[in-house]
This record gives sequence, structure tokens and C-alpha cells, in this order.
Amino acid sequence: QVQLVESGGGLVQPGGSLRLSCAASGSIFRFNIMFNVMGWYRQAPGKERELVAAIASGGSTNYADSVKGRFTISRGNAKNTVYLQMNSLKPEDTAVYYCNAKFPYEPSDSWGQGTQVTVSS
Repeated sequence: QVQLVESGGGLVQPGGSLRLSCAASGSIFRFNIMFNVMGWYRQAPGKERELVAAIASGGSTNYADSVKGRFTISRGNAKNTVYLQMNSLKPEDTAVYYCNAKFPYEPSDSWGQGTQVTVSS
């Protein structure tokens, strides 16, 4: 019963930047629920979905080697929001980006619908 909504995707030239946002909502948040971990995955055509970046409620982060130094994941001021700042984008970053979250009392991970990021000249 958690909904994740991503935004911020689009078309950008190589070397450009985008900022993705993810916001969680649902009935559980009336109980002051905080996520255990939120992150971003991506899936390019013909490829498996892969972890891009993740952040735990305590603030620790993890990045895929392919995006380290270019992407930054951060928590928003609003509870259960997360951002992904993507700089120096490359064509190989082209994919659908999905927000993912793990919350207490939820039996499985929550997923957003995805937002398309296309890096092309």
C-alpha cells in the first residue's frame, strides 16, 4: 500500500545533467513511518535491472561503480523522499530509472513506475 512516484526524467545531451525525484505516499505514513532504505535502479533495453544508488535512513549511501563521482543520491527534507542528481551524463546512462524503497511493515519492496532518461546527441 505504498506508492512511489518518480519525476525528472527526459532527454539530455551527453555531458548534461538531470535531477530525479521520488516521493512515497500511502496509508502507512499516517503512522510516522520512515524508510529503511531507498534507492534508484535502472534498466536499459535488453539489459537487466541494476542498482544505481541507495541511501539508508541513517544517511549511508552506496553507488554503482559506473556512476560513482557523477551521480549523487540524497534525502529530501520531506520524509520518505529521495533525489538522484545525475551529472556528466553518458549515452550508456540511457534507461528507465525506477525508485525503490523498503519500509517497515511492508512485506516486499515498493517500486515506482519508472521515468525515462535518454542521453543522446
